[in-house]
Amino acid sequence: MGLALLAGLWGTESVLAATAKEIDVSVDVALEKFENEVGGAKQLLASAKGVLVFPKVIKAGFGWGGEYGEGSMRIGGKTVDYYNTIAGSFGLQFGAQAKTIMLVFLDEGALKQFRMSEGWKAGVDGSVAVIAVGAGTSLDSTKLNNPIVGFVLDQKGLMYNLTLEGSKFTKINK
Repeated sequence: MGLALLAGLWGTESVLAATAKEIDVSVDVALEKFENEVGGAKQLLASAKGVLVFPKVIKAGFGWGGEYGEGSMRIGGKTVDYYNTIAGSFGLQFGAQAKTIMLVFLDEGALKQFRMSEGWKAGVDGSVAVIAVGAGTSLDSTKLNNPIVGFVLDQKGLMYNLTLEGSKFTKINK
């Protein structure tokens, strides 16, 4: 059954592929929701060197699992590149979910390294401090001292296993 789910997600990139305009509109909505629902988010984003937003990442698994999503890199409030994220996993997991993933780059060097890479892997090419947030959450920016901070938002569905380790981020043409 797990192999069937993974096989079902294989090739979803063509089914889930969105236009640049669709991605940008979805990123705008995700950023607005983040700023409105999480205290301190506006200040964090204002101080960020760049932010990579994947408004809708679909993850499914039963033993074996996979996920896919598309998003954009914003620097100074403007889209500079488009990326996809893809990951496969094996282990204790069951279910399906849709989530929003944001990588906030607080360090110029980390942002530069990310943008110059051919395919950046979380946990291999760089470390990401993952923070799960929801409505009413408040951020303490003095405790966010990692070069890259990841946020997982809007978890819909039921899935055990919250991590970005092994997720690959690749620049795409839109």
